[in-house]
Amino acid sequence: MENTQSQSVKSFKTSKIISLEKGKIPPQAVDLEEAVLGAMMIDKRGVVEVIDILHPEAFYKEQHQDIFSAIITLFHNAKPTDLYTISNQLRTDGKLDKIGGDYYLVSLTQKVSSAAHIEYHARIILQKFIQRKLITISSDLIEEAYDETIDVFDLLDDAESKLFEVTQGNFKKTAEPADSLVRQALDKIQAISNKEGLSGVPSGFTQIDKLTAGWQQQDLIIIAARPAMGKTAFVISMAKNIAITKNIPVAIFSLEMSSVQLITRMISSETNLESSKLRKGNLEKFEWELLQVKVENLSKAPIFIDDQPALSVFDLRAKARRLVAQHGVKLIIIDYLQLMTTGSSKSIGNREQEISTISRNLKALAKELNIPVIALSQ
Repeated sequence: MENTQSQSVKSFKTSKIISLEKGKIPPQAVDLEEAVLGAMMIDKRGVVEVIDILHPEAFYKEQHQDIFSAIITLFHNAKPTDLYTISNQLRTDGKLDKIGGDYYLVSLTQKVSSAAHIEYHARIILQKFIQRKLITISSDLIEEAYDETIDVFDLLDDAESKLFEVTQGNFKKTAEPADSLVRQALDKIQAISNKEGLSGVPSGFTQIDKLTAGWQQQDLIIIAARPAMGKTAFVISMAKNIAITKNIPVAIFSLEMSSVQLITRMISSETNLESSKLRKGNLEKFEWELLQVKVENLSKAPIFIDDQPALSVFDLRAKARRLVAQHGVKLIIIDYLQLMTTGSSKSIGNREQEISTISRNLKALAKELNIPVIALSQ
């Protein structure tokens, strides 16, 4: 009897022994992180090659994040990025001891002899980071999906938003220090200066562009007027100018007119032929010839029209993200605001409160996509 019990206990203990190799470790490439940082310290050309590929959060080890941040700071300030300057920068940041001191920095430089293949290694590091990001997003979504109090459409929107951030490389969610923001502002001012004019998307109307310097990124612009005052005609003309003249991709969400009706109005504007003639097809021979010539430019223009009626904020955001990701859309036009819905199963209140909610969501969308959004209102 005792022998049987002893064997059972032994069998139970043995069954509980699990090899660490069967455990799950977050995707990472620490050896490549060390190689990349070492190469950046011994050859500044390595910094130039990976500065636009990696960001501090892409590194798995926190000490590597700190070292990379120090290198970025030095690089942006046009200072050398060698062993001594990096050590001094980390000391200034109060992180030298945290990363393992000068000994660790020296050990990194001894792991490589050149910056060869640094770009390839950097992309592997980024790939591992994206895998970790996807694991985190998936885990959060699974947990939230079990929560019966969360609106399923809000959950879908959140899921798509997070995945969009991954595909666009937009991982920065934390506050940024003033020195980084100042550099970004100066770079933007310099870029505007080089362009000799507009800092935003041109409207195609000289006087408007003088006042606005173009439609600015992340702005929500409301164009309001009474019915039949020419709001749609104005944005149609503007979209045509932007897409044909500047070759800038534009998306139009037409909740009032069908896509064919809208493009017909554009054809009328482009050819100076009356809309009534186009509706009836009552054209002279020379008008047909004019039509064939003029629509050629319009047919090649990067204009994308969606005419889904009663469009919800959720659907709009999903469609807009895809248009930006797939076609590089730089301006979104919505015709018009009052025909949209919140798409939420929860009661928001009266129609005025719903419109307010929709407007807030459109502003959030403009910031997320980093493009101007124009909404017509009446």
